[in-house]
Amino acid sequence: MTQTTAPQTPTRVPWNRGRIIGPKPPLKPKHIWAIRTRLQHDGHVRDLAMFNVAIDSKLRGCDLVKLRVSDVHLGEGVRLRTTIVQQKTGRPVPFEMTEPTRDALAAWLKKRGSRSIDWLFPSRSHAGDHITTRQYGRLVDDWVTLAGLDPANYGTHSLRRTKVALVYKRTGNLRACQLLLGHSKLESTVRYLGVEVDDALILSEQTDL
Repeated sequence: MTQTTAPQTPTRVPWNRGRIIGPKPPLKPKHIWAIRTRLQHDGHVRDLAMFNVAIDSKLRGCDLVKLRVSDVHLGEGVRLRTTIVQQKTGRPVPFEMTEPTRDALAAWLKKRGSRSIDWLFPSRSHAGDHITTRQYGRLVDDWVTLAGLDPANYGTHSLRRTKVALVYKRTGNLRACQLLLGHSKLESTVRYLGVEVDDALILSEQTDL
């Protein structure tokens, strides 16, 4: 009697193979400067605008890729501030756009056009769509590589976390960080920023009621 061999199921490679899982560290100011310099030098107008908006907005990738031109542009110029309603929580998140970001956006909008209903960062492969979060993630890998960093150690949340981490380091104001991230609970902000318990207690002791 002939034995039949059951077909073997192809081994599935985990999506996170070779990557460090857990909170991704924020970028340091020197990394931001290095990435901006390279993108500008190489003439990557869209990427420079996207990178700067990601840093200033502190948005999740799913919200960043769905920005419309009207979210950042009003009348004849780029807005100084805007507010985006988060997809995940439904909570509004206000953010400012610094001068480097406004300059980068102005250059990008001049190149791509500025119809208010259009996606700010449209897909290059699917007409009428915005770039996907996966495409955005690949761009982040490319950007951190420009700064000499290992992309396995960083991700889209590194950009979301960067500016808030600096705000916390300079001010110790967790409430401000909570508002900037759009968190409903302060505990979420503490975990997200990786605030140590001792730091939180010190801040609490310094707050008079």
